[in-house]
Amino acid sequence: MKKVAPFLIVIGAIVIALILNQLKPEPTKAPLPEAALAVNTEIVFSTDVVLDVESQGTVKARTQTQLVSEVTGVVLEVSDQYVVGGVFDAGDILMRLDPTDYEVTLQRAQAQLISRQALLELEKARAAQASKEWEMTGRPRSEAPLLAIRQPYLAEAEANILQAKAEVKQAQLKLDRTTIRAPYDGMVSAKNVDVGQYVTVGSRLGETFAIDFAEVRLPLTEKDLSKMEPLTFQGIPVSDNVILKGSVNGTQAVWNARAVRSEGVVNTTNRSQYLVARVSDPYGLKLSKQINSSPLLIGTFVKAKLEGRLLKNVFKLPRSGLLQGSKVATVDDAQRLRIKAVEISFADDDYYYVTGLEDGTEIAVSAIGTPIEGLQLQVKRSLIQKGAE
Repeated sequence: MKKVAPFLIVIGAIVIALILNQLKPEPTKAPLPEAALAVNTEIVFSTDVVLDVESQGTVKARTQTQLVSEVTGVVLEVSDQYVVGGVFDAGDILMRLDPTDYEVTLQRAQAQLISRQALLELEKARAAQASKEWEMTGRPRSEAPLLAIRQPYLAEAEANILQAKAEVKQAQLKLDRTTIRAPYDGMVSAKNVDVGQYVTVGSRLGETFAIDFAEVRLPLTEKDLSKMEPLTFQGIPVSDNVILKGSVNGTQAVWNARAVRSEGVVNTTNRSQYLVARVSDPYGLKLSKQINSSPLLIGTFVKAKLEGRLLKNVFKLPRSGLLQGSKVATVDDAQRLRIKAVEISFADDDYYYVTGLEDGTEIAVSAIGTPIEGLQLQVKRSLIQKGAE
């Protein structure tokens, strides 16, 4: 019995411990706080957005002319303005060639015309006399042979007059061409001859370009065209205002231009279409009150900004604010996540322009790994977008 007693004591202690454990009260559990996802948000409002289209190009003259001699002779006189960079008006005399040979040719043609006019008058008198002689026969004039009333001789004399007048006109044209006149308001870009130089027909005298307008060819990609209203059949967008920016003598300058036409073809090399913008009086020589601050020199490289189409009542969202499937994560009054579908009107490198939201909607613009409807959010507002741009 003494040997069994210790075991009985141990077993009794275990039974008592088990009974006490079963009878102890349950501990009170504190509620666990719900985890909240920290996000950056923006409150957005609808606005009207004008899409900008950017391009670039090189300024070129509207008209560029290679002056070529139409006659032969020695250069007798050259205008002071006929130097590279010289400015002239339409009709100004640029140079004169020796006109002596052509003056002599004109005098000979005029003398020939006078002689043939005299022969015509003589032939008219002979024809009148022949008609009277025929009438003396008593027969009607309609039966008279043509030679009898000298009709062929009269026609030949009249033809000689026409030929003589044509020779006078041709001689006068060649004489006029010894004076080289400016075809338009322009500037000299190259000078190939000077006083005393002998030129022949086809000799290059120089090169000029018009300065009433300058033009810039602006390439537009498919993406650029998607920002614009469809080009009309004249190739001009709804808004034809173009802003040009470039450097003049190390200083940045801005010029106003106007889109005047589309070239109407797709370039096979870069798959772009070209819109032509025109600047009036690029050198600032004709306007009494200058609009442009600096002259726009031919050959200047410029960047262009065009007004694209207008998006009305759209919401401007950062690209991080759009979820997959054209949806956005909005925040309700309880700061819980709500997923809403939107419609994308346009997208660029920085923003989506969407519809389908209400003014004052708060959206999450920071990354959300897996958006879950009703997820608790910890909001940090970074920006409020309101008002038209």
